[in-house]
Amino acid sequence: MRNLLLAIFLLLGTGVAGAVLPDEVLSDPALETRAREISAGVRCLVCQNQSIDDSEATLARDLRILVRERLVAGDSDNQVVQFLVDRYGEFVLLEPRFYTRTWILWSAPLVMFAAGALILGWRSRRITASVPAGLTEDEQKALDDILHEG
Repeated sequence: MRNLLLAIFLLLGTGVAGAVLPDEVLSDPALETRAREISAGVRCLVCQNQSIDDSEATLARDLRILVRERLVAGDSDNQVVQFLVDRYGEFVLLEPRFYTRTWILWSAPLVMFAAGALILGWRSRRITASVPAGLTEDEQKALDDILHEG
């Protein structure tokens, strides 16, 4: 039982650590927490779908070390992020910032959802309008006659 609990603990612990190696961890817990928060939002330029905190690529390790060096030098979180953006471009951020030039990127999901809702509403009204109202008296009488003959 103890071995099972140890195995579960180790498996859960590896997910939290990500790819950060022990020699990268800062001795100041507050700085390390800030470094983790920053690196969780920075894209690995090699993997592209992972943060540098999760990536094992050499460039991701270099970026993690760079983030920690900047924090130790006294930079604020925003200064560190801006340094990375200035060096690598907006693509380095996993969540792009809202600018006037990126409003299309941010508004596209809302516009697509609204367009889909409008199209569905228009189509459902069109389908409802094309359904016949019911049988006329002559049609109902003819149907009754057919049903009673059999």
